[in-house]
Amino acid sequence: MNRKIAMLISIAVLLFVQPANAEPARTPRVGILRQGSPTDANIEGFRQGLRELGYIEGKNIVLEYRWPDRDEQLPAMAHELVQLKVDVILTGSTPATVAAKEATRTIPIVFGGGGDPIKDGLVASLNRPGGNVTGVTFLAGQLAGKRLELLRQLVPKATVVGVLVNTEMAETETERKDVQAAAQTVGQQLIIVDVRADRDIEPAFATLVQRGAGALLVGSGGFLLSNQKAIVDLASRHGLPASYSLREFAVAGGLMSYGTSITNAYRQMGIYAGRILKGEKPGDLPVMQSSKFEFVINLKTAKTLGLEIHPQLLATADEVIE
Repeated sequence: MNRKIAMLISIAVLLFVQPANAEPARTPRVGILRQGSPTDANIEGFRQGLRELGYIEGKNIVLEYRWPDRDEQLPAMAHELVQLKVDVILTGSTPATVAAKEATRTIPIVFGGGGDPIKDGLVASLNRPGGNVTGVTFLAGQLAGKRLELLRQLVPKATVVGVLVNTEMAETETERKDVQAAAQTVGQQLIIVDVRADRDIEPAFATLVQRGAGALLVGSGGFLLSNQKAIVDLASRHGLPASYSLREFAVAGGLMSYGTSITNAYRQMGIYAGRILKGEKPGDLPVMQSSKFEFVINLKTAKTLGLEIHPQLLATADEVIE
């Protein structure tokens, strides 16, 4: 009898007592590869999406941040994240996603961007991406015509509208065609100027002013976003009412913005990252198209420019900054 009791006790110990040398459960890690900072609204949107799946930074998940100043840094930073053996990589632009995909074929990648992920070679299809990549696309270039329409309502006397673009971005060609078609329909004269480096921005403004631009449409893409402050400051210095694709520009002092809610898109990316951490495969998660748009007017900037905005147009804005 004593022998049987001893055996039962031994079995109980084996079943219920964790060995002293057993490793604790590993905290999941997400690598973030994009321009910006940990405090920007988009990253907070990503954190919100993670929280909805039960992941809270500093509690049960670690976020590893890599903030490139230029695209040339992306491959090395992507390899750093792979060496850290992160569980998911979040990317905020097409070049970042390409760099991450070249660095790993196994670690899941969740992207956000305004290009065409099929044409860019990121996924096989939108419904069944395959491989280790999925994410959220933003309508960026396709909204240029709408932004021109809103800008014309804000500045109806502008006979010439300047357009600032970065032709190295994949979505620029779509954007250019969209705004040119919209301008041709209403007989609006455009001056399109390409900027490819930081040093090109100030001369571009000088060119636009010299050629008589009375308003400005700023294109989309990571390069222009990374030079947000310089562009907004130059538009103010030259007294140019300007339209932008992202809310961040209007918050920084730009006249208006119309485009996809990037913060909401990043929330969707956070949800996808959480689902992957719980066991779903990125290749089985359809690429989503962000469908929440926001029209923002900076009333303070409008007053500085001497613009009177019709109350009906103000009423259509999702946000008015005063």
